[in-house]
Amino acid sequence: MRTWNRAVPAAVGALALAVVLTGCNDSDSGKGGHSSSSSSSEDKTTYRLGEASPPQESTMQKSKGSKFTVTPTKVQTGTKADMDNSGLEKDKDEAPKVPVYVWSTLTHKSGKPMEVGDMDDDLVVKTDKGERTKALIVIMGDAKWPNCPAPDTGKKVSPGQSEKICTAFLVPEGQKAAAVELSQGFYNDPLEWPVKN
Repeated sequence: MRTWNRAVPAAVGALALAVVLTGCNDSDSGKGGHSSSSSSSEDKTTYRLGEASPPQESTMQKSKGSKFTVTPTKVQTGTKADMDNSGLEKDKDEAPKVPVYVWSTLTHKSGKPMEVGDMDDDLVVKTDKGERTKALIVIMGDAKWPNCPAPDTGKKVSPGQSEKICTAFLVPEGQKAAAVELSQGFYNDPLEWPVKN
């Protein structure tokens, strides 16, 4: 399901559109995305926050075959006040939402340079009620979050380089993040980092 929110940042008065993609409760986003490479920990799907994923292989045309890891390090559920002060306009037909902030380290392991946005685009937040939500994408304008600046998704990262980022997700008000997941395509279970609340 796609949700479009219109936002008007107070300072600029520009119209902003935000997109939130929500997957089904029993499947991932199904977009193929990145495929995991073979490794000795191939059967392991649950990790602790701060523990890196196995190397992921890019399926993006410009960086096909490049490998990288994703390490979610911290997860925090935001407040209604964060949402009110974000600059996003509330959709009257939609249930109230609050942000969830996920801090991650993306590390390029090998291959062609990759954009930051190509390394974190399969991250999903699963709530304590079992809902799954992809990251908030602001099409026009900005959304402002406390202590969570928008990452430079177009920044190129070369092998051996890492980038620390914060990503905002929107979940229904009253729900909390239960886990961060990394989709593994259509046929593989997602990797999961449970969140201790």
